[in-house]
Amino acid sequence: MANDIYQKRVIFLKGKQMKFLFEQKRKLKISWSSLADKIDINSRTLNDWKREKYSMPIDKLEKICELSNSKIPKNIKIKPAFWHIDKSSKLGASASIKKYGRVGGNQAYQKEKWYEWWNKKGKYQKVGCIKDPLPVKKPNFSKNLAEFTGIILGDGGISKNQVKITINKVADAQYALFIKNLIKDLFDIEPSMCSRKKDISALDIIVSRKKLVEFCHKKLGLHIGNKLKQGLDIPAWIKINPEFEKACVRGIMDTDGCIFDEVHRLKNKSYSYKRLNITSASPELVKSVFNILGKNGLFPKIKNDRCVQIEDKDRIEEYFRIIGTSNPKHRERYCRLST
Repeated sequence: MANDIYQKRVIFLKGKQMKFLFEQKRKLKISWSSLADKIDINSRTLNDWKREKYSMPIDKLEKICELSNSKIPKNIKIKPAFWHIDKSSKLGASASIKKYGRVGGNQAYQKEKWYEWWNKKGKYQKVGCIKDPLPVKKPNFSKNLAEFTGIILGDGGISKNQVKITINKVADAQYALFIKNLIKDLFDIEPSMCSRKKDISALDIIVSRKKLVEFCHKKLGLHIGNKLKQGLDIPAWIKINPEFEKACVRGIMDTDGCIFDEVHRLKNKSYSYKRLNITSASPELVKSVFNILGKNGLFPKIKNDRCVQIEDKDRIEEYFRIIGTSNPKHRERYCRLST
């Protein structure tokens, strides 16, 4: 059955499983993480298949072929789940005989009884490491939770199994520790921090917990998958509380905003003006950020339908007093431009 956790396994010739996966990725024109999401597995599992560390279940092979409109590969063998156990058992028995002079118990009988238990009872249980997702702490609405939501709206993403925030490895090094501690305080989870091989400037802060994905989607109102296509905006629970609004905008600015000098030349003279800018491809998010900054007396402007800017030096200083920042690079850049 497709829903059975122990599927028949597909055995490729050496090197062919990796080749098959790379060909399907190219044909589908998607990333590895997107492919993992589409067949409902963890990205690490897909990496293990690419390295041919493990064989693939037959239902996942069929799903990939269905997505890419491809035929099932030839020259493969379909083996039952735990097909390798007999070989492993013989090796184990030899080692046990050599060490102890005997092998305890009837292994064939034990294996038969295990399958009998699994089919009648085991696969229906919702406890234990196989069926039950790892828990997370579920905090109440707060300024910290609103700031976390802003971080996800800015540079975060949610898949079926994972919450990920991507920042600059060098410029945001101190901010990465803030995000890590924020997640730990809110959800009682220690996130992992991974550098990318193909983009050495990027740092991913990752939590692989289905319960956190569920909480972010159902409780916080964040979208799973492409957030822009689903109407990216600040959730309603934040908009009804002015303090939550400020914390959320802080999270968005700290991840997706910048401070820069806009330079104009007039009659061989250069004039420099400070700008605080938040850019988004979501019209809804741009409008919401504009409204929140406006309510706080910061006189923002919308540029090119994608950018919310504060253009007055005194108002930018007010932004840091009213909204604040948790990312040291923004305050440092502002101070550096002010000198």
